Amino acid sequence: MSRTYEVRTYGCQMNVHDSERLTGLLEEAGYVASPAGDQADVVVFNTCAVRENADNKLYGNLSHLAPIKAANPDIQIAVGGCLAQKDRSTITEKAPYVDVVFGTHNIGSLPALLDRARSQQEAQVEILESLSVFPSTLPTKRDSAYAAWVSISVGCNNTCTFCIVPSLRGKEKDRRPGEILAEVEALVAEGVTEITLLGQNVNAYGVEFGDRQAFSKLLRACGEIEGLERVRFTSPHPAEFTDDVIEAMAQTRNVMHQLHMPLQSGSDRVLKAMRRSYRSSKFLGIIERVRAAMPDAAITTDIIVGFPGETEKDFLETLRVVRAARFSGAFTFQYSPRPGTPAATMEEQVPPDVVRERYLRLVEVVNEIAWEENQRLVGRPVELMVAEGEGRKDASTHRLSGRGPDNRLVHFDPTGADGVRPGDMVTTVVTHAAPHHLVADEPVLAVRRTRAGDAWERRTSAPVAPAGVGLGMPTVGVPAPLPPAIACG
Repeated sequence: MSRTYEVRTYGCQMNVHDSERLTGLLEEAGYVASPAGDQADVVVFNTCAVRENADNKLYGNLSHLAPIKAANPDIQIAVGGCLAQKDRSTITEKAPYVDVVFGTHNIGSLPALLDRARSQQEAQVEILESLSVFPSTLPTKRDSAYAAWVSISVGCNNTCTFCIVPSLRGKEKDRRPGEILAEVEALVAEGVTEITLLGQNVNAYGVEFGDRQAFSKLLRACGEIEGLERVRFTSPHPAEFTDDVIEAMAQTRNVMHQLHMPLQSGSDRVLKAMRRSYRSSKFLGIIERVRAAMPDAAITTDIIVGFPGETEKDFLETLRVVRAARFSGAFTFQYSPRPGTPAATMEEQVPPDVVRERYLRLVEVVNEIAWEENQRLVGRPVELMVAEGEGRKDASTHRLSGRGPDNRLVHFDPTGADGVRPGDMVTTVVTHAAPHHLVADEPVLAVRRTRAGDAWERRTSAPVAPAGVGLGMPTVGVPAPLPPAIACG
């Protein structure tokens, strides 16, 4: 019988997309997804090193498998991702029952490493320092039938003092535009109608081959692809955010008026200490120009509270910028030192109780503004792409969920939308606003069945086992849903 697998994913959108590749590699090698609730023959942890206590979380999860592995030595455990890249042999020292450790640069080696560990009866540790094969050339089993990630670059050339990702993912490497567009066209041919262009610093795309306008050109080229209805991207860096990108967003028919751009701090002094190569005035200037070109744009961000040396005055500057920018949502983080980053050894670490108090004040302001921005949409019609499994309370409320062009989550009354499928489009009217979602409790005005809905129906009607990719943190967007970048540059 075929051996079964389960992939457990933690962290940012890069890891989620990497797990789609791990799943594709395993299935190409003959493994099958483990049914929900069953113990898999192979358990793969795709780890994150950005969050505080990421290693404790991993070792806690590994310890739960230790007695199961002891009772059945044929079970294999593999650990990959950023924490594996960072900790290397430490993992097998702390958890000697782990069979395979692999890094961010060699996910394609997983099936061979599993075979070698099984035949040699010893742990296999393989950590490459740089990419040998661009990940997008590997087999991929996509989580969604109607929306997909498309990686345009990997790695990052920035040196933010709080971020360990560049040292784990390496310097930026860009794919050629023709390869990217060929992948997008192939996805559209399969029924996908929404794509998200993915990069650690997505708008720096082109730096490797010397074209400063490569990203805006790529956005415009996506607009020429027939059948592609929605294009998004995540996450840009304010330092490289140029006016040609704003123009491409505003002028390209299928590029959504939605932007996730990390602020991190509103204090120029803290931004300098973070090595963020912009200041608050530049950030707000970008926001102003985006809204001038696209008044309906929804802008979200990442913010870190309590960076070393942050004073009350610095924190008030962050609140000032948040109020001026009027974000439709923000991912807020309490700073935690990450071993291996310059910020971890900085003096003037802010006391945890002060960090938490500021964090709660920030969240209150962010939610207040997001609620006010959402209330402006009450009474307006909105076209939603029906989503799969995004509304946790939909079953009890008998609602369905979808994403608007601005990526806002809307829970809607399906009356008048009989037979609607994930990937189909519905038009409805917003009746209620909350800080993190909208509600449309009037009957649906229109339904448009799509090729994406057809693709979802084909996938779900086929006798295929569940994918087994469990996300380790809440996320935002599509596919179901697309997370914005963690605060890692």
